[in-house]
Amino acid sequence: MQAACVLSPEARELPLPEACSQARDRPAEVDARTHVLLTNPIAPTILRLAIPNATVMIVQILIGLLEIYFVSRAGVEALAGVAPVFPLVSLVVAIAQGAIGGGFVTTVARALGTGRAADASDYVWYAVVLGVPLGLATTAVMLVSGPALYSHMGVSGNALEIAVSYSFTIFVGATLIWLFNLLMAVVRGTGNLQVPVIVVCGGALILVPLSPALIFGAFGYPGLGPSGGAVAMLVYYALGTLAYAAWLWGRFGILKPSFRLPKLSLAPALAILRVGGMSSVVSATTNLTLAIVTAYVAMGGVEALAGYGAGSRLEFLLVPLAYGIGGPAGIVISANLGAGQIDRAVSASWIGVLMAGALTELIGLAAAVFPEAWIGVFSHDPSVLQIGAEYLHRVGPFFGFFGIGYALYCVGQATRRMEASVLAALLRAAIAVLGGLVVVWLKADVTWNFVAVALGMVAFGLFALPPLINRAGYE
Repeated sequence: MQAACVLSPEARELPLPEACSQARDRPAEVDARTHVLLTNPIAPTILRLAIPNATVMIVQILIGLLEIYFVSRAGVEALAGVAPVFPLVSLVVAIAQGAIGGGFVTTVARALGTGRAADASDYVWYAVVLGVPLGLATTAVMLVSGPALYSHMGVSGNALEIAVSYSFTIFVGATLIWLFNLLMAVVRGTGNLQVPVIVVCGGALILVPLSPALIFGAFGYPGLGPSGGAVAMLVYYALGTLAYAAWLWGRFGILKPSFRLPKLSLAPALAILRVGGMSSVVSATTNLTLAIVTAYVAMGGVEALAGYGAGSRLEFLLVPLAYGIGGPAGIVISANLGAGQIDRAVSASWIGVLMAGALTELIGLAAAVFPEAWIGVFSHDPSVLQIGAEYLHRVGPFFGFFGIGYALYCVGQATRRMEASVLAALLRAAIAVLGGLVVVWLKADVTWNFVAVALGMVAFGLFALPPLINRAGYE
């Protein structure tokens, strides 16, 4: 195994072999947590980080689902009003957490791998400086375009009023959503995934009773209606942001951010935005592909739509599982690239990709063999069970390619080579569009759309592989 290579500013101007040779003459200035990333066995390290990382993502998904459940208790119009807003909130969270946030995770880990803890600490302020304007921009866009957007989505009457009210409330606090996720990303970049688990799960314990209380009222106070759920979500993000700020500026971890805004430069911010911007394409096309296929399957009637919806919910859960492994793999890769341990970074990439692929393939094969066990959770209607089972039979065996593709997306964030993952994601969406058009043109059964879904997953996994095979980005 290669020894850690911690480079000084002067050494970083030299060719890597010569710089590493000089660096080995002095002790590596890395903290104990980063030392684990640089020296411990790779697979157990990724697995140890994957459990809390996946827990954070799954809990955040469950929080969103619980929010919808509480709002649904207020009536059909309330549910119809919140339904079109929820995917947009989820998209903002996905971009802030996994896309732009992923840029922060890998950048902080790489800086710590080089022993530059002071530079890594500055990224706490970069998170604030980027999070505030991105949050304000999100607020402005949604306040201006929200009402017309929901109207074009077919929402009308009282449901439209509820949608506009809920949207206004949640997106007024968009800055809190951005700060929460970007500060969490900085903490995750240090390899500390226990703090995010505590913050997210602790916040969930507060949110679960608070949300229905604000929606329906409690202790003699009237409820706010569906918008009360949005207020509860903002309380969750505000408390979480304060918790991360207290941890970071309280200097409880390796990062020691200054209490005054330091002198920041444009280049690091642009580098993060470049990785985050390309990552956003992957996140957006994942949701877009599901939406496209849903539209095509809906042509087959309510039963077809319900069956596909039940099956695709399992596909939706692949994201936190794949990112649960891919995210920690990206942390290990970034730290080792920073330390000049190229071979170890490549090994971590392959191990992370294979682990994510194996986990998602195992789930897909189990679902293909026992489809009723999953579809039956949502419906016992024979038509729904038949179509849902058909989806899992055709697509389940290819779930592993989705896991591979998503892990490679995380690897691309670490190596700062996102082009192949973006191409693979766009190709997957294109296959869904063209495949659906062929099905419509041939007037074939809507379940043939599932073949396009499977082919799209294969493309997503395979077309992102060349950079890893060629070791692009590991220089």
